[in-house]
Amino acid sequence: MIDMHDTAIARLVEGLVGPAAAQETLARIAHLPESTGAPAGMASRLDFTWAMNAALFADLLERVPSGRAYVADRIAAGDRIRFDHGALRTVRFPSSATGALPGGIDAFRRILEPLGYRVAAVYPLPRLRMTGFAFRHLGDPENVPQFFVSELDVGQFDGAFGAAAHRVFDSSHDPLDDQAKAVLARFASEGVVPLTDALPALRTILAAFDRQHAMPALADYEALLSQSAEAAWIATEGNAFNHVTDRVDDVEQVAGQQRALGRPIKDRVEVSANGRVRQTAFRADPVLRFFRDAQGRGVEREVPGSFYEFITRDREPLSRKLDLSFDSANATGIFTMTRAA
Repeated sequence: MIDMHDTAIARLVEGLVGPAAAQETLARIAHLPESTGAPAGMASRLDFTWAMNAALFADLLERVPSGRAYVADRIAAGDRIRFDHGALRTVRFPSSATGALPGGIDAFRRILEPLGYRVAAVYPLPRLRMTGFAFRHLGDPENVPQFFVSELDVGQFDGAFGAAAHRVFDSSHDPLDDQAKAVLARFASEGVVPLTDALPALRTILAAFDRQHAMPALADYEALLSQSAEAAWIATEGNAFNHVTDRVDDVEQVAGQQRALGRPIKDRVEVSANGRVRQTAFRADPVLRFFRDAQGRGVEREVPGSFYEFITRDREPLSRKLDLSFDSANATGIFTMTRAA
């Protein structure tokens, strides 16, 4: 178990949530480094990356009871979670930003690249009118969680959809302040920053993984939903983690075990075209969200929230490296987990 006083990762997470919650958060996750080589009082970009990922993982568990129950079972059995990747969704307009946010994945590229991530592959998702971008960490690609950032292309929908999308997303504000941008720039140029600067920047950057726009009108939500369940999901949940993914040895076995427990597991496992990447997931847990009705009053509706996913990755036959790729068909199948029953 990680000593809360001996790692910059632990000090960052402790600064967010306090010692007890930090210990619980970090004890769940496998492959956390004991040291990243940063000088005393400093945080490396790998320290910052792991602290950010640990906090995002914990946030999703707070919102996803099915995932929280599964993780509790694993921890009770003495296991840790191999955090494979987290996923989020963004909106791309044809010729404008998303309110005050940079368009689409650019809102997160500016966060991830200074921390050592690069786009490793691009995955067309034509049935969804979206594109997925896999951000992989250069420092420790097999162990540091990837980010699967998808971009919904508003230009592929009709004018009524585009107008509704503008009414919903044009109110987006940019959560990154000058201090956070300066810390990211220093990570990019120097690789380390003082812990005293890293912690407030981490708080700010975590706020980017949330909804940045105002409460949507119910009519606009329904207009988006009529053509894209994914756009409707972004309207209520924003850029929050859509799911986190547990890398397991045998996804078929895990699916069977979870089905036997009565948990809301997907009916079948998705298998990549090369056969080496297999995925399944719980269906999204429902959440209550407020909308504005035609009179401007708040009305509540149950909508799909986030979910917990499972993946098994085999090794490539020649290099013996872990196959860290994704698959367009797999991703399209997994995206159905946030469609209302």
